[in-house]
Amino acid sequence: MTATDRSFELINAAAQAAADKLAHDIIAYDVSDVLAITDAFLLASAPNDRQVKSIVDEVEERLNKELGAKPVRREGDREARWVLLDYVDIVVHVQHNEERVFYALERLWKDCPEIELPADAKATRGKTEEYAQRERAAEEAKELRELGGEVR
Repeated sequence: MTATDRSFELINAAAQAAADKLAHDIIAYDVSDVLAITDAFLLASAPNDRQVKSIVDEVEERLNKELGAKPVRREGDREARWVLLDYVDIVVHVQHNEERVFYALERLWKDCPEIELPADAKATRGKTEEYAQRERAAEEAKELRELGGEVR
């Protein structure tokens, strides 16, 4: 079994909405062969809670306006570290970069076929890791400054 045309339509609209709000590492998987509950997952991330919320809001608004789709469930909104939008046919995961790196959902679904996404969405690949490297470098620099301060 493969994802339906409706699922692909929803995934592509959600991916474009996420890209328009500068999401990182947008990727989608056809999980219809391994899960009975949905056809596809869309994963996206952002460097801060405010941007996670902005991406989620844009995806929800775009799917409703363009395709008449409303999520049956929305979880994780309060913390905005990992928000899940369940549209039955697809599930959209928008994660804070730290959660994205920690949970690495791509590893779970790597055996599932990747869904072709719009060019804007594909152009976001690698951004989460770039951000994580910058954050690690900043933390290391801070630790070195603190150590230097103690030595004096």
